[in-house]
Amino acid sequence: MTVPNQQPLAARMRPRTLAELVGQGHALYPGSPLHQLVSGAIGVPSVLLWAPPATGKTSTARIIAETTAKRFVELSATSAGVKDVRAAVGDAEKALAQTPAVGTVLFIDEIHRFSKAQQDILLPAVESGTVSLIGATTENPSFSVNPALRSRAVLVRLEPLSRESVAAILDNAVTSPRGLDNAVELPRESALVIADTASGDARQALTVLELVAGVALADGRRQVLLCDVEAVAPTALLRYDRDGDQHYDIVSAFVKAMRGSDPDAALHWLARLIASGEDPRFIARRILVHASEDVGMADPTAMLVAHAASYAVATIGLPEARINLAQAVIHICTARKSNSVLAAIDAAMADVAASRTGPVPPHLRDAHYPGAAALGHGRGYLYPHDHPYGVGPAQQYGPDGIDLNYYVPTGHGSEAAAAHTLAVIESLRAGHHTTTPSPGEHPA
Repeated sequence: MTVPNQQPLAARMRPRTLAELVGQGHALYPGSPLHQLVSGAIGVPSVLLWAPPATGKTSTARIIAETTAKRFVELSATSAGVKDVRAAVGDAEKALAQTPAVGTVLFIDEIHRFSKAQQDILLPAVESGTVSLIGATTENPSFSVNPALRSRAVLVRLEPLSRESVAAILDNAVTSPRGLDNAVELPRESALVIADTASGDARQALTVLELVAGVALADGRRQVLLCDVEAVAPTALLRYDRDGDQHYDIVSAFVKAMRGSDPDAALHWLARLIASGEDPRFIARRILVHASEDVGMADPTAMLVAHAASYAVATIGLPEARINLAQAVIHICTARKSNSVLAAIDAAMADVAASRTGPVPPHLRDAHYPGAAALGHGRGYLYPHDHPYGVGPAQQYGPDGIDLNYYVPTGHGSEAAAAHTLAVIESLRAGHHTTTPSPGEHPA
């Protein structure tokens, strides 16, 4: 196989123009911020490029660097410090003073790694137009970029490449003189399998193609076979960043599948979390939370099952604890649902946050220390166990001047029984309950 140079295939096939960026048409329309950056337009906005790995962030920056009429300065947040940022901004100011028509495009790769102080240094230069910033990040800018900087930039999201887009990139690499220059043949089926293996990562797909091409040629063949692909890439590599946006997206899908009572989807996301190396204790914590948030009093046993799964993770660990986690997930998915517990505590927290608190009524105050009685503490308190069924007459249990109405039970599952119990308790407090429970039975 003839190779133009010793660069890897993925490097040789890096796009050289915006037109060569496959699968990003939504961000490359005429007059788009990226096109304005390439044209060197006056007053072009700063841009935050948010994208998964290998979807074109760095390629876009290099295309702009090679085609724009503006100065182009590149920094990487993994190695640059405050001094480098200040120097870049200072040079941009000098260049603008010397040649007002030529501004500076400042590309900062992995901008999410910059501290708040480093990002703040950029604010005046971006706001004044001294630099047109291109900040590239694999993480959601809502979490990783200062709000002030976000508000001064246009967010451009590059989408994960589709299966068809990756296959098109592979076909082009086979025929291009910069690529394999027709040294091999790539059947459609093999291209699609490589695309599936890459999970939308063009760089990974091109790396696999280069390897399987070598396997075929070493075997005296031009055609890449499925067995070549299976030998090089037997399993798909999951793209998952435990600290980044993929983390939040997969966890969000996992939670929503449990809430939506879909055990198959929830198990799929659970498997993705486990296979990607997520801490099983984190998974167990999420299940515990949603046993109360989404199931709650509709099936109180969900909390017990979730706690048991958490204990199994701590005492058994993976891989065996995957079974316990799966059981808890299935229990939550198939349980009756109620968010009344979540709604109740959030309503109570909202009252406290708004200072709707009020003093503790005197009859509820601590009366166990010397002098408390003289202050009236505990006076008039009705001890429930002095009354039938352990339910005393109505008395105030909340603070003065606050209307409390937090817990509103649904009629779902076991919560219907809780609602009935509360209704009977209210009836007893009012003295209207006429049924006599059998010995040992709760009046409800």
